Amino acid sequence: MITTLLAIDWGSVGIKTAQFILSFSILVVLHELGHYLPAKWFKCRVEKFYLFFNPWFSLWKKKIGETEYGIGWVPFGGYVKISGMIDESMDKSQLKLPPQEHEFRSKKAWQRLIIMIGGVVVNVILAIVIFIGIMWYWGESYLPAANLSYGVHADSLGRKIGLQDGDKIISLDQKPVENINTLEAEMILNEAKTIQVLREGQPVSLQIPEGFANDLNKNKLQGFINIQYPAIVDSVSNSAVFVSGKLEKGDQLIGFNDKYFKYYHEFNEIKKAYADSAVNLTVLRGSDTVVVRAVLNDRAAVGFFSKSPLDIFGTEVKRFTFAQAIPAGIDRCFETLSRYMGGLKQIFTGKVSANDSLGSVISIGNTFPGVWDWQRFWTLTAIFSIILAFMNILPIPALDGGHALFTIIEMITGKKPSDKFMEYAQTVGMILLLGLMAYALGLDFWRLFK
Repeated sequence: MITTLLAIDWGSVGIKTAQFILSFSILVVLHELGHYLPAKWFKCRVEKFYLFFNPWFSLWKKKIGETEYGIGWVPFGGYVKISGMIDESMDKSQLKLPPQEHEFRSKKAWQRLIIMIGGVVVNVILAIVIFIGIMWYWGESYLPAANLSYGVHADSLGRKIGLQDGDKIISLDQKPVENINTLEAEMILNEAKTIQVLREGQPVSLQIPEGFANDLNKNKLQGFINIQYPAIVDSVSNSAVFVSGKLEKGDQLIGFNDKYFKYYHEFNEIKKAYADSAVNLTVLRGSDTVVVRAVLNDRAAVGFFSKSPLDIFGTEVKRFTFAQAIPAGIDRCFETLSRYMGGLKQIFTGKVSANDSLGSVISIGNTFPGVWDWQRFWTLTAIFSIILAFMNILPIPALDGGHALFTIIEMITGKKPSDKFMEYAQTVGMILLLGLMAYALGLDFWRLFK
């Protein structure tokens, strides 16, 4: 365990954590505001408004008017406590008394329904607004598959379906692949049966075996293919140690001791056996060939940053005016939701293992990059916002959708569920949700220390 902890880049973890907390806080506060505002409009008393849960104690709290605002210490969500409503707090003391005018249970069914779905509505609107902003400010950028002049490097899963180093991806099921970075996700969600490549100038179609989507998902989309690109120095770290000569921006590495290579992934593989060693690096510098002697650190790193495939091959950027960004942002929002629902379908039909897909706040936090990237931050925040909206509207007791379902049934039948029934339903729902959260957290710890 100690070795595992020492191997973690804690600086990167800190940046990931900060981005996760900021993103999650935005989502939770605005979601709960979606409940808070209509509750106030319909003259319900809101007793508490909390970011994160606060069993036993709060990190911070302040009472303003009739509402206590606070920050809890358990980062699994947040809540607003509305008088006369059975919620996450499981406070049932008010139910022993007759309904009061300021209580949730005394309001009309349509008013209670609006209060219940307010958080979901806000999360949908937030996701749409963020996606519109992203499209307008950054546009839509991607690395076209057609730009990969060196093709791909086939990893273990790639070789499993017959891919070879140098293959150039053309299409899935004869549908052209535009964005190379979405290839794996498209294979899973579209349940692709074939992949078409260009091999030594000739088109080749390969069958994708049954169960391959599960293999991809189990590996977190890793171990399939990597982009082949030359190892070109973009910058050199101050921690790099050189015995003779030194690397310079623009150098292309082509040799390591007596071994020669063409691509960065080959260089990365060769150097693994030379940690804490002095090695000779052969580089192309303009029209000259130069040998640099360097000392690798304990992680077999030379101490330079390679030019990325995005810089080498170039990206396509589609720009939008504000008017164009509105429909583009809406489309991207619901395309994201469709992809998420497609992933759930894969789990429920058994094509993808739930154990390999479930994750807790650790998995969510790990999706943020190890450097602060505002475009990535807002993209992930929008994605999580639409997912949060979908998950909350599911008709499960303890979720907004469960409360909404009971209210809709009441509006149709004219019969309101008893307080005791709502209490039991909330208890069952909370047990299910807490059990699922504990299971997901356990899976994450297992993966971390495995």
